[in-house]
This record gives sequence, structure tokens and C-alpha cells, in this order.
Amino acid sequence: MRVAVSSVGKDENSQISMAGGRAPYYLIFEDGKLVKVISNPFRIGGGGAGFGVAEMLADEGVDVVISGKFGGNMKGALESKGIKYKEMLNITVKEAIEKL
Repeated sequence: MRVAVSSVGKDENSQISMAGGRAPYYLIFEDGKLVKVISNPFRIGGGGAGFGVAEMLADEGVDVVISGKFGGNMKGALESKGIKYKEMLNITVKEAIEKL
């Protein structure tokens, strides 16, 4: 299973980002191991960040996304791509992976 976690930093000891579409980074895990770090190209700019991130994560083959919060548009975009999502607050990326 591939899991993407929104993050404020580039490693698993970073805090989860509160903003799904505008998260600075996405850390991709496969079977509990960090396999890729993506600098979110949609974190700055106009609308549509949630749609762009959902597309990007679908292209990465992600099954589940974890973030502090998801906007309605991002939830809809993830659902349309068959990607599950889970909100977790005030924990590190590593703690989120362990809880999942």
C-alpha cells in the first residue's frame, strides 16, 4: 500500500501539514518505508490546489492520503480517483504512518 502524508518538512519527523492542497511537501511511503519526497508545486498560486494534488498523487499510485485537513474540492477529487483520505492532527508524519 502506498501512503502519502502532507508535511511541513522533508522527513518523517516533521509535523503533518494542516493544509492538504497547500502542504509544502508530500512524503510517499510504501509498506511503512519512506520512498519519495515531493515538493508540492500547487502550494502557491491560485485555486485548484486540491485538484492538482489529487492528480499528482494518483499519478504516484497512492492508495491513502493523510493530512491535517482536506478541503471539500480535494476530498471530491480524491474520491473520484479512488484514493482514501484520513485527517490526523498535531502529530508527526512518522506517528501518522504508525497509526495507520
